Parts: sequence; structure tokens; C-alpha cells
Amino acid sequence: MKLLHAKLAGPKTVRLERLLPGPIERVWSYIADGEKRATWFAGGPVEPRAGGTLDWTFDHGALSHEKETPEKHKGSIGYRFQGKVTRWEPPHAFAYTWGDGVVTFELETRGQNVMFTITHERVAEKDQADVAAAWDTHTGVLDDVLSGARPRGFWSTHERLDEAYREALKKT
Repeated sequence: MKLLHAKLAGPKTVRLERLLPGPIERVWSYIADGEKRATWFAGGPVEPRAGGTLDWTFDHGALSHEKETPEKHKGSIGYRFQGKVTRWEPPHAFAYTWGDGVVTFELETRGQNVMFTITHERVAEKDQADVAAAWDTHTGVLDDVLSGARPRGFWSTHERLDEAYREALKKT
């Protein structure tokens, strides 16, 4: 079992790859549909076209049985995020702005499974471990949801992965 799914793919780019249970249309629905997306990442509408807008709200306490947010992440409670869709190619690709950066979701069928690749560009060096840990944790919850398993503890997983990514990134 692969422990860390993300890596640096350039000086300011974090890339994560995770194999998820398919089919691709099902995985896509958990990206495109705000209610389904809220089960693993952030809920809210997306205007499904390049040039469209998105308005998402994070509720990390709803992602697992762990309801208590660690002190250092209290600022993320109810965090609202707005961005612009830069790419919309169902069921294969979706990209959007995130502050000064761009996040791209790509899906590729691999037999009965789907390779989900997330590329987060323009990530400040000081934020790379946290971003890698966050994407790894969120997609781990998605894997659990798609597999019909009880979602892993969000914050305990994030904390463990954040530590592991900080160590791994020191070595690169």
C-alpha cells in the first residue's frame, strides 16, 4: 500500500496520484456534483464550463467521525473559496483557479479503476507539505466513500501525513 500519494512535480507544483474504484463516470460525479464533493472535499456549486465560477465551502468536521478541528486549523472552519473554471472536460478533466494558483483534476480509466491525478500549481514552498497532506487526506476520504468504507479520521490522517510530507520534502 502506497503511503504518500503526492510529490513535488516542479519547484512550486504538488502532484498527487491515487487509484480509485471506478467507473470513471462515478468518480467524476464526486467531482462535479457539489453534494457528493462535500463528502470528501468541499461542497457548493460549480458552473460547468470553462470561464464558469465556483463557490465552495469547506466543512472538514463533516468528512469523518472526527468533529474536533485542531487548534492550528481552526481558521479553516467554514472556509469559503471562490474560483474560476479554466478547464471543463467531463468526465476526464476539470481545472480551476485557487488564489494565484491553479488546481487540475484529471481522471483516466485503468481497468475497473480510475487514476485520479491532482496537480496544484504555484504552491509556496512553505505550504507544500500542508498542501500535499491535504490532497492526500481528502482523496483518501474519497477512496473510502467510493469503496463503501467508513471514512478515515480526517484530522488525525492529515496530521500524520503532514509530518510525513515535511520529512519527505526535506529529502528532495
